[in-house]
Amino acid sequence: MYNKEFYKKYTETFLELNSKINLISKNDEKVLWEKHIFDSLSVKYFFEKYYTAGIPELTLLDIGTGGGFPAVPIAITYPQIEVFALDSIRKKINAIETMKSELDIKNLYTICDRAENIKDKFDIITSRAVAPLKVITEYAMPLLKDGGYFIAYKSLRTSEEIEDSIQTFKKYNAHVIDIIPYNLPLEENHTRNLIVIAK
Repeated sequence: MYNKEFYKKYTETFLELNSKINLISKNDEKVLWEKHIFDSLSVKYFFEKYYTAGIPELTLLDIGTGGGFPAVPIAITYPQIEVFALDSIRKKINAIETMKSELDIKNLYTICDRAENIKDKFDIITSRAVAPLKVITEYAMPLLKDGGYFIAYKSLRTSEEIEDSIQTFKKYNAHVIDIIPYNLPLEENHTRNLIVIAK
């Protein structure tokens, strides 16, 4: 894993880009670590549970990566994972390419396109703050390898979103196999969930 100095450089690079491109709101800049980076890295709870023997070489697609969450923190922390950051907005992809270059993140790749145009399949798919679960599941399932996992980062409406997605799950023979709760290190109560879906 990379050390605190590396993450400090990442934070500085991100904030400099954010001043030009507005990847996150200005109000969120002061809680960048707590609200965005920590949240992205909460995928560790999934890895600890499902890869108890250690994380192998995997491919991971992050749909609707936006400012690079969770793609960039995952790529930084898990160099054995090939991380593909997907977004249809070119300026956001350009920002991630700048982060990749300035931080020399060799296992991070960018795709400027829509999910429905992607032909490859991936071991893991992630999505955070993109769309309702039933919508993002439609994009994710065709791109997931057999035996793979789709991890949706969600908050308070987790049970409602799962209920709304039942027909979509049936369409792809997909199942929610786990819901992993965690809390962000913020003063107010900020409970989040990783919804783990397999087919």
